[in-house]
Amino acid sequence: MDRKEKKFYELTNTMKILRGENGCEWDKEQTHKSLKPYLIEEAYEVLKAIDEEDSEELKNELGDVLLQVIFHAQIAEDQNEFDIEDVIDNLNQKLIRRHPHVFANEKGYSYKRWEEIKAREKGKENDYSVLGDLNNSLPALSLARRVQENAATVGFDWKNKEDVFKKIVEETKELKRELIQKNRTGTEEEFGDLLFSLVNFSRFIEVDPETSLKRATIKFMNRFKKMEGLISEDKKNIENLDINELDNYWKRVKEVSK
Repeated sequence: MDRKEKKFYELTNTMKILRGENGCEWDKEQTHKSLKPYLIEEAYEVLKAIDEEDSEELKNELGDVLLQVIFHAQIAEDQNEFDIEDVIDNLNQKLIRRHPHVFANEKGYSYKRWEEIKAREKGKENDYSVLGDLNNSLPALSLARRVQENAATVGFDWKNKEDVFKKIVEETKELKRELIQKNRTGTEEEFGDLLFSLVNFSRFIEVDPETSLKRATIKFMNRFKKMEGLISEDKKNIENLDINELDNYWKRVKEVSK
């Protein structure tokens, strides 16, 4: 057993002990469903470490994601469904099948071919689409980006960012028209079209929309808290200030935040 095999065995054995008769009560009580929030949480922690370019934290958070994989596999083994070896073998075979240009005689990577293989594996040959078998539960901005990227693989895309920006202007005008007409359904539809166009533009300027929006939101949160601090220093109550007074405090925060 080489070093990597030994480390992996020790990890899976630790989880087996934790779920065993003399293990941890909390670990023994967990189910696939009860662990769902933790898997999502740990995935976002990985994204945070990547955004912050913190390799040490990334190492830790990848370990936490691996813990979730090991945990779910052990639960399944306890229920005589499958074990971690089945998970690994399934993944390895999938990688080989989906890379025929590496492990077979096909030439060059093709996204279209990748999706064809996925569709065949899932028995969805008749439902095959270049857009892929995407999970509609993805965050809306991420789903929009993936759909647009996939459509672009067959040339269904804008030629340049200038044309996309014109589309943003067009969608903005259409949204304004629906607002003037007080058409609730039309307003919601046009607002969605505007967001979709903005996501398209993000691809052309190589900005991830999900990350960009999150950073903007966090920036707003930090500035708002600083504004609350300034107001508190002046011994004022934020709820008693009008919009002009609040705006002056906001400008002060922005000045020191540049």
